Amino acid sequence: MPLSDFFTQLMGIVLIDLVLGGDNAIVIGMACRNLPEKLRFKGIIAGTIGAVAFRATATVIIVWLMTLHFVMLGGGIALVFIGCKLMVKEDGTDGVKAASSLFKAIITVIAADAIMGIDNILAVAGVAHGHPIMVVIGLCISVPIMVLGSTLVVKLMNRFGFIVYIGAAVILYTAGTMITDEPLIEAWFHEHTVVRWAVIAAVTAGGLLFGYIHNRRKEK
Repeated sequence: MPLSDFFTQLMGIVLIDLVLGGDNAIVIGMACRNLPEKLRFKGIIAGTIGAVAFRATATVIIVWLMTLHFVMLGGGIALVFIGCKLMVKEDGTDGVKAASSLFKAIITVIAADAIMGIDNILAVAGVAHGHPIMVVIGLCISVPIMVLGSTLVVKLMNRFGFIVYIGAAVILYTAGTMITDEPLIEAWFHEHTVVRWAVIAAVTAGGLLFGYIHNRRKEK
C-alpha cells in the first residue's frame, strides 16, 4: 500500500473513531461514576481495554465479511443512514446505569460499547478496505484520545458544528466507495470512472444536504 494511502486511511479511521466515539466515551464515565475513587480509574482502563478488544475483533470480522457478495453494498447503504443520523442524532447515553462494583462496571462498559458502537465498527471497516492492521492501529491511536479527552471532544463537537459535518462527510464518502466497490459491480464502475465518482459525490453531497436542511428546519 502506498504511504499516502496508508496515512489517508489511518486519518479517516481516527476521525471516525473520535466523531462517532463521543457517546461511547461518556458511557465509560457514566458506568464508573459510582465506583470508589481508587477503583474508578481501574474500571475506566479495564472497561476501555475490553471494549477495544471487542470492537477490534468485530471490525476485523466485518472486514472479512465484506469480501462476500452484497455485504459491501449493504454496508454502504447502512453507512448512508449512519452518516445522516450522525448529523441529527440525539444523546443515546441516558439509559446507562452506574455500576456499584468494578466487575459490573467493566461488563457495563463493554456491553454498552458493543451496542452503541455498531455504527463505528461498520464505518471503520469500510475505511479499512480489507486491511485489518489499519483497524488495530487506528483504534490504538484514537481510543486513548477518546477516553482521556472525552469531555473535550464532546465540547468541541457541540461548539464547532462543522466537526460533525466533517465526520459525516468521511462516513458518506466511505459509503459511496463501498457501494461502488461491491464485488458484483466493481469492475463495471472501475471501467466507468466518471460514473463511479458521480455516485460517490451524489451520496456524499446528498447526505450532507439532508443533514443541513434537517438541522436548519429544527432550528427554526
